[in-house]
Amino acid sequence: MSTTFDPSKARFAFIHASWHTDIVLKCLDGFREGLAERGYNTDNIDVIAVPGAYEIPLQAKLLAKTGRYDAVACSALVVDGGIYRHDFVANAVCQGLMQVQLETEVPVLTAVLTPHNFHEHDEHKQYYTRHFVVKGQELANAADGSLRAKAAIA
Repeated sequence: MSTTFDPSKARFAFIHASWHTDIVLKCLDGFREGLAERGYNTDNIDVIAVPGAYEIPLQAKLLAKTGRYDAVACSALVVDGGIYRHDFVANAVCQGLMQVQLETEVPVLTAVLTPHNFHEHDEHKQYYTRHFVVKGQELANAADGSLRAKAAIA
């Protein structure tokens, strides 16, 4: 028997890395916009900054375990600094986030992006600024689908 799902009551944690916040927080803009289009109350989003992408999984787990959030969304830009560390960081973050949602049964959604050719010039900044808005909208779609699917089996 499924329960009636009311999107206006859903609560979200939105975790973001503190690097490249001018770009990364555009994901939050897209997330809010996408949730509002689907009937969610965007006042029910708590925004939490962490130092970098590597710290996101632990924070996601701590927040998911509180029981206050229906889903946790995460955003970061892990750039190639020329030493391949970005590949290891991105992989660890994504694996960690998957583990968090499997352990806590709280959907954990990720827009942790790892471009191989990001450079600090206007063209790339403008591209990724727009791209993170789209990624935020995709997070909203994933959140909505995950919560509705979870409610259908509750």
